[in-house]
Amino acid sequence: MFSNSLGTTRAMWDKQATAFSSSFRILRYDTRGHGRSDAPEGPYALNRLGKDVVDLLDALEIESVRFCGLSLGGMTGMWLGANAGNRVESLVLCCTSAYLPPADLWSSRIRQVAEHGMASITEAVISRWFTPSYLERSSSDADTVRDQVVSTSPIGYSGCCAAIRDMDCRSGLSNIDRPCLVISGSDDLATPPEHGKLIAAGISESEYQEIENAAHLVNIEQEGAFNSHVLEFFMQNH
Repeated sequence: MFSNSLGTTRAMWDKQATAFSSSFRILRYDTRGHGRSDAPEGPYALNRLGKDVVDLLDALEIESVRFCGLSLGGMTGMWLGANAGNRVESLVLCCTSAYLPPADLWSSRIRQVAEHGMASITEAVISRWFTPSYLERSSSDADTVRDQVVSTSPIGYSGCCAAIRDMDCRSGLSNIDRPCLVISGSDDLATPPEHGKLIAAGISESEYQEIENAAHLVNIEQEGAFNSHVLEFFMQNH
């Protein structure tokens, strides 16, 4: 099960869905407020996003999944591991953080999109999600992500910004007792490697992997290395 980052859709996992489909059944979904999911008025809370996953699994009559989430999706994964561990067999937490202040930054972002729309933040977001060299040589993939950001509901985006602003998963890390792989991008400005190392240190059954020459969307920028690490981890914890 793949969970998307803030401002993207389940399409951010297109390449993984193809690469992993020979080994696993694939479940992707759009986080509340994103893609084709409803965007009710916010603010949202992380426990609501986690319960959305549980509700989806219940509706599909799926007992448990191997869960892979990036950024906001990784935060959702931490909540699941700490609060609904019976629904996840193993976790991959990518380019994410257990606690991401300052709160004022998120409140400012909420005001920005409310007053000026998603287009007003898109270029700044894209420049932090990919390294400059990748943007120079792989404009088509970046354009696909750019389109996802621009088309995200401002209401849904703001609701999820509030969830990130208000969440603190640090105390719950010790409650996660499932095998866990934490992945960071070496050049990630949004959630630097130190955040991934803190998560790995707090989870007893965890391993940490840092992927070189990658910023925030490591699954796209370093697709080959990412797929290799995640597939190996899931197969070992089959």
